Amino acid sequence: MEGCLVLEDGTAVGGAFFGARREAFGELVFNTNMTGYTEALTDPSYRGQILMMTYPLIGNYGVDPAWMESDEIQVTGFVVKEACATPSHPRSVMSVSEFLARHGIPGLQGADTRMLTTKIRSHGTMKAAVVPGGRDLAARAEAVRKMPHPDTRNLVGEVSCRTPIRYPGADKRTLVVVDCGVKQNIIREAQRFANVVRVPYDATADAILAHRPDGVILSNGPGDPAHPAILATTVRAARELATEVPLFGICLGHQILALAFGGRTFKLKFGHRGGNQPVKDLRTGRVHITSQNHGFAVDADSVSSSEFEISHRNLNDNTVEGLVHKELPIFSVQYHPEAHPGPWDNAYLFREFVDRLRGDASRAAATGGE
Repeated sequence: MEGCLVLEDGTAVGGAFFGARREAFGELVFNTNMTGYTEALTDPSYRGQILMMTYPLIGNYGVDPAWMESDEIQVTGFVVKEACATPSHPRSVMSVSEFLARHGIPGLQGADTRMLTTKIRSHGTMKAAVVPGGRDLAARAEAVRKMPHPDTRNLVGEVSCRTPIRYPGADKRTLVVVDCGVKQNIIREAQRFANVVRVPYDATADAILAHRPDGVILSNGPGDPAHPAILATTVRAARELATEVPLFGICLGHQILALAFGGRTFKLKFGHRGGNQPVKDLRTGRVHITSQNHGFAVDADSVSSSEFEISHRNLNDNTVEGLVHKELPIFSVQYHPEAHPGPWDNAYLFREFVDRLRGDASRAAATGGE
């Protein structure tokens, strides 16, 4: 079945449907990974977005549900140059088209993804829709323009758990993960060091402390960190927890910590999405290749004279990639130390957090990627 991707600026790019055959609306974003499409499709940080892969051939090794980072596909649509119909991998149980169809998500292949990526890099992310061919495309573009941006929704509330969930770990300590859209591999990494309690994004500080945590992780997640629903719940709880327990913010959690201490965030032109973002640790001088998936960033000027010091910078655009509190056992990174997909260079950060739980801040600051 013929389909079309329609952007809010009127651009229309033809292609062929795969997966579910239906319309979809979202913010069009691109990811530069060559692999890891299963993890990306199921990453809650993509909630409300149409995901486009820049690598031209996607689906070569199929899909194993064990690779999923949440219980469902989170994107609203999937755009690729070519989707492999005959995958080859010993663990593959279905093609990417079958995976999309099972979850009711439309895909579009044959699109000029190079042109679309260049457009987004030049003009910024745009609202878009995947629609069947033959429709009045001018009318569809007008409809896309009038649709509310996904960032106006409480996307975190859509992907967070509703009640606490417990995961047994390898140590007697307890870590609470505030679920703003947490990836499964963050849970798995945390389990290496402690028992884990996953709580809803809107859990109060008192409710979190009732679990007697040794530390709290503020997870990744979708959307605008300054959304009113997040400011009224997660940001407030983070500020109240700051003097009670060590905190570690990841991606959206990093932005939430900045907001909790009076910082500001802003929307990036086209975001950072992929596994090849170079980040410099300003404490050690080391450069790490990082996995990232975010459309907002922390305003450096808003935290440069605050209680935080900037610990990491992105070498592509100099945006803030990490913060360390000057007195309290609190730190955060904008990228994904758990990978899935992406490089494992930064898994040491989970160990660094555990060292802070033990009060060994000097060792934690010195590791920087041992």
